Amino acid sequence: MSMNARVRVRFLLVCEPLSGWHHAYAREHRCAVDFAHEVNWLLSESPYKDVPKIMLVLDNLNTHVIFSLYKAFSAVKARGLARRLEIHYTPKHGSWLNIAEMSISILSKQCIDRRIPDLELLNREIGAWEKEYNSKRRAVKWQFTTADARIKLHKLYPVF
Repeated sequence: MSMNARVRVRFLLVCEPLSGWHHAYAREHRCAVDFAHEVNWLLSESPYKDVPKIMLVLDNLNTHVIFSLYKAFSAVKARGLARRLEIHYTPKHGSWLNIAEMSISILSKQCIDRRIPDLELLNREIGAWEKEYNSKRRAVKWQFTTADARIKLHKLYPVF
């Protein structure tokens, strides 16, 4: 890729808020197959590879679905990965509830606040940030309560 080429980069970021662990990877695209490969990495190579069931909290991007696994892998492998996932989605208009979005903001401010000429260098920079950030084990101190959610998201909750 040329130094003058402008490429819009998509981030896939995974975080475990209670332990303060983060993993990010930049790609040129944010398609179903990219998502599937990150899920595969999480379940096969990450520090959580031996965990029998992983809860994912995802935004409502159309690629963040189980079917993405079937686009990328054989049915047997996709089914095996899918069985290890428990998926929950943030509300459609609740991106501010998404801890990964907050982590991307931190990553952007601390690591990639400048033009980086190519994807390979960008991922090396992200890897260095990830290593340093994870060494500090900064847990997310979530203060948003169910009561707060009912006030902010009152249109999403039925009244009985």
